[in-house]
Amino acid sequence: MKDEIRKIRAAEEGERIDKYLAKFQEDLSRNFIQKLIKEGRIFVEGKKVKASYRIKEGQEISIEIPPPEPIKLVPQKIPLNIIFEDSWLLVINKQPDLVVHPAVGHPDGTLVNALLYHCQDLGGIGGRLRPGIVHRLDRDTSGVMVVSKTDKIHSELVKAFKEREIEKTYLAIVSGGISRLEGWIDSPIGRHPQQRKKMAAGVVGGREAQTYFRVLGRAENCSLLELQPRTGRTHQLRVHLASINHPILGDRVYGGKNVIAAAPRQMLHSFKLKFFHPSLEKEMTFSARPWEDFLEVARESGLDKYLTSEGD
Repeated sequence: MKDEIRKIRAAEEGERIDKYLAKFQEDLSRNFIQKLIKEGRIFVEGKKVKASYRIKEGQEISIEIPPPEPIKLVPQKIPLNIIFEDSWLLVINKQPDLVVHPAVGHPDGTLVNALLYHCQDLGGIGGRLRPGIVHRLDRDTSGVMVVSKTDKIHSELVKAFKEREIEKTYLAIVSGGISRLEGWIDSPIGRHPQQRKKMAAGVVGGREAQTYFRVLGRAENCSLLELQPRTGRTHQLRVHLASINHPILGDRVYGGKNVIAAAPRQMLHSFKLKFFHPSLEKEMTFSARPWEDFLEVARESGLDKYLTSEGD
């Protein structure tokens, strides 16, 4: 059982309690919060309330969060686009709309389920719910990922990511024409001060974050970019690009209505990964052609000609 306590500020007064908590409890959906209220697990000043209750300044809210139900990992025959494989690791081109590891709302159908089917002895390498996972891509981000097959390789690769020894290159189609040909976005990233499920740039107390960008081509209303994140913060590329008013097309969290409507999903692709293979003791580079939905948006916008040497 986990307890959370929060005190209401003046600016928050008058909001429905279920809507309010959905903003600030980043791991809980509004439906789940309403379920907790019905079960009598949410209290205001020690008293149970309804979902429609409107909060007041100075009140203290306490939440009893029950332990999560155990997730049983089941091997599933899900297609994997394998770029490279040996006895120690696996490099894939992750398809869009694939969640990396099981979580609330996604107990199966994930990359982990696919890996357990493909690699019979993956076991609990890297953790019970994330076996083999060294780093992650968002559900709607496609492209190159490396997966470990042994504990030693997992430890070495996690350390390499942490110490910024792995070179990551992404392709993105963003809204608008960026005036500069290249540059750095250097802005700390932290939780959005009001919308707690989102991240934001320039947040006081946020963690340092740097992203290098290079313009590969421009069209009438969008641009094709090459991105190299120096750090690895949550949603870093999406947040940084939105912060300079060039959100990624199709980004349903950080883009406006026109940006969301411009693409079937966020146009972000992990194009290249360069790292030192701990067992082979040599530097290796892997790249992956963008998936068809990315290429289609590039064709429709006239940016496909700039992909010939970068992602085709």
